[in-house]
This record gives sequence, structure tokens and C-alpha cells, in this order.
Amino acid sequence: MRVVKIGGRAQGDPGLAGAIAAAVAQGDAVCVVHGGGDDVSSFQRRLGMEPKFSGGRRVTSVEDLEVVRMVLSGAINKRLVAQFISAGIRAVGVSGEDASLFQARATDPERMGRVGGDIRADASLISHLLAGGYVPVVSPLAREAGSQDGAGLNVNGDDAAAALAVALGADDLVLVADVLGVIEDGKVIPSLDLDAAAALIQRGVATGGMAAKLEATAFALKGGVASVRIAGVAGISDVAAGTRIAFSPLSVR
Repeated sequence: MRVVKIGGRAQGDPGLAGAIAAAVAQGDAVCVVHGGGDDVSSFQRRLGMEPKFSGGRRVTSVEDLEVVRMVLSGAINKRLVAQFISAGIRAVGVSGEDASLFQARATDPERMGRVGGDIRADASLISHLLAGGYVPVVSPLAREAGSQDGAGLNVNGDDAAAALAVALGADDLVLVADVLGVIEDGKVIPSLDLDAAAALIQRGVATGGMAAKLEATAFALKGGVASVRIAGVAGISDVAAGTRIAFSPLSVR
């Protein structure tokens, strides 16, 4: 069972659909979680809205959330589904809000608005789709835990993919980026343990999106996911590609 998170920029790679098809052909059940922050920002500007960020996270007002839903669960999700079906993949688009797939809590409503953290996944719907031979393609939105009116939250795609991988008991989580792996001194690091990954963040080698990926990696490994890799598109089907992260000998599961 493989969960693949595809960042927005990696979605433009012409080999993406073929890499997903190759992973499916290997006999793996595959589930895709996608991002798309650049497309969200572009659409906001077309509507006369200015994207705002704090600490690398998108500040999401109630009005912004509607744009996030339109772009992620609408345009991007259906575009990817269409590409995958054209490549012979039995793809089905799903929002993280559907069937309460993702539930989260608003992390800082005063400063960040409708941004969620502490994500938990109910993988029942995804398990049904996988059992039927489908490849679910999931947008990273969540239902607010405890909400009576179904209020939505914008959540980080790497965090959502990690939560889903834990809920599914996935063997492999691949966080696909627009770089070939975790890079230091211009070279891809082939493998890391959690202590070394944390040190890269502390030293400022891994920042922004890469730091977020390493933090999501730690959550997945501690939740029982067997393997986590950060890689380019080729890493979707090539298990030797990218950077593999594992527990350090002193880490406790």
C-alpha cells in the first residue's frame, strides 16, 4: 500500500501519470494526495484577492477557503483525475471533507483563520475504493473536528498525506517534490534517520516546504508507516530514488 503526495509544481511533470501507472502496475494499491498552492494564489489574484502567508502557511479567511475549495477540490483534483484516466488508471477524485476523511482543529483562528492542524484521518472510504481497484485522488481539505455545521479547514498536504498513510497502515509514503530529494551541499542525501532530519531543520539546511516534509515524515514513521521517501516524480515507482527516512537507533516507536 503506497500513499503518494504530489506537490503543486511536480504536477506539471509530463512523466507524472506514467509514474503513477507504473506504481499501480507493480501491484501496489496506490492513493494520491495532492497540493496546489501556486494555483490557489494565482486564482486569488485573478479575483482581486491578495494571498497572505505567515510562517510559510497560507492565511485562510472564510472567503479564501471558498477559493481553496474551488481550486483544490475542483480544478486541480479533476485535472489530475483526467490525466490519470487517460493513462489507464482507474482514478476517482475525493475531497478530504468527503465522509469526514480528514478531521482537524483550527490551529490559530485569530492569526491564521481557517487553517487546520492536528489532522486525523478516517480511511474507511479510501479503503473501499482501494478494495475496488480504484486509485483515490484526494484534495487536502478537512472538516473541523467537533463542528456542527461542517465547517471546512485548509490543511497542509504533506500532513494530510502522512495522516492518511498512518490510518491506512501504508507500507510506503512518498512525498513528491520539485527536487530529487533532501539536498545538502548540492547533493541528494540518500538516507536519513529522524535525528539527522531534525538536525537539518535546526541548522537551517531544510527550510520552508522541505522542513514541513520532514516534520510530516516524523509523524508518519511514529504512526507506524514502514517507509517514507522524499523524491522527485521518478520516486513514485522507483523505490531507490530520492531520500529515504527511517528511525534512528535511539528513537522509540
